[in-house]
Amino acid sequence: MSATNVAPNAAEIKPAAGKLGIMIPGMGAVATTLVAGVEAIRRGMAKPIGSMTQMGTIRLGKRTEDRTPMIKDFAPIAKLDDVVFTGWDIFGGNLYEAAKTAGVLDRDQLLEMKPFLESIEPMPAVFDQHYVKRLEGKRIKSGKNKCDLANQIRNDISEFKTRTDRQVMIWCGSTEIFLQQTAVHQTLAAFEKGLVEDDPNISPSMLYAWACLKEGIPFANGAPNLTVDIPALRELSKQMGAPICGKDFKTGQTFLKTVLAPALKTRYLGLSGWYSTNILGNRDGEVLDDPESFKTKEESKLGVLDYILQPEKHPDLYKDFYHKVRINYYPPRGDNKEGWDNIDLFGWLGYPMQLKVDFLCRDSILAAPLALDLCLYLDLAARTPLLKNLGIQEWLSFYFKAPDSAPGVYPEHDLFIQSMKLKNTLRHIMGEDLLTHLGLDYYGD
Repeated sequence: MSATNVAPNAAEIKPAAGKLGIMIPGMGAVATTLVAGVEAIRRGMAKPIGSMTQMGTIRLGKRTEDRTPMIKDFAPIAKLDDVVFTGWDIFGGNLYEAAKTAGVLDRDQLLEMKPFLESIEPMPAVFDQHYVKRLEGKRIKSGKNKCDLANQIRNDISEFKTRTDRQVMIWCGSTEIFLQQTAVHQTLAAFEKGLVEDDPNISPSMLYAWACLKEGIPFANGAPNLTVDIPALRELSKQMGAPICGKDFKTGQTFLKTVLAPALKTRYLGLSGWYSTNILGNRDGEVLDDPESFKTKEESKLGVLDYILQPEKHPDLYKDFYHKVRINYYPPRGDNKEGWDNIDLFGWLGYPMQLKVDFLCRDSILAAPLALDLCLYLDLAARTPLLKNLGIQEWLSFYFKAPDSAPGVYPEHDLFIQSMKLKNTLRHIMGEDLLTHLGLDYYGD
């Protein structure tokens, strides 16, 4: 590294000592699959398939050096044995009952972990049906205004702090209605005034995010809601040294889009149209059956191709391509969704071709390891001086349909660039050389 880009000292990163508390607003299908999965792995009943922090490796130095440690052995990432869970939910009941209702995991597998799951009872949640039309809250907090409700969340967090050494929060609640930024979102002062005045442009997810950041705790958003991606909460994130990142877990159909679209662009193949439809039967599917919630999800899913293909830079290939996204609620499928894509492309001399993809996947099975990785990486960021005060952790874009980025900088959606950025960030904070794959001097050494 050059003298102007001196590698940080890995010793500056605080160790992952003590208990890491993971707080989850919305303890439904994804959350219960995450919690039950971590417990199953801790008991040796399963492997952490799909988790980069648990199964991933990282190459260090040149290929000739043969240094490829596990990521969890390379960076000071919290151990699964040290993870403790809590959260909030609008339906009540313990996590065993919630997991049974979600119907993701086998009954026999759940029975083995029944005492552990029964020991976790979600707290009453902040909820307003205006923002999620298809759900009715059964166990919700009441307060005189949004500021009161947000401070009740802070009180819950403060109590959890007495039982844990570090904390992170990850939103696994339902998709809220589509909101656009208004004046109340532009500064922290305006936002906090809006809390007192019950501004309708402040949603429940924003109350959780504000409470979390006020307590100096990192926050991630697994849904496409407008939440921390507003100037007011970005300001608070930097002020409190509480890292934030993008939104909406990149699980099934969009995950494949961020693989296939870079392949088309790399080969300079043109695109005429991309039609995507999903059938999904879980609570997420029910919520997205409401047009206002679907609008939020649609915005998240539609942006991917524009950012990757850059039609303004490649008009002969991608100008005016047609992109349609549909989500259809179909109860018989439960959590086992199907994403179907029809891609109309063209090649040499403009000759048309087609690509069709049918991904029969399990929504929460794909999302749970992403949620785990985000919690562990955000905890690492909060202990790393180089990352803690950045606010947005763009290196975690890998996990999101809608990655967040600094104002004026377009987000990176290409899965492989995202992966390289994430691993290079780990190399950098640990004092290792970045990988360029140049390879010109390998054989002259």
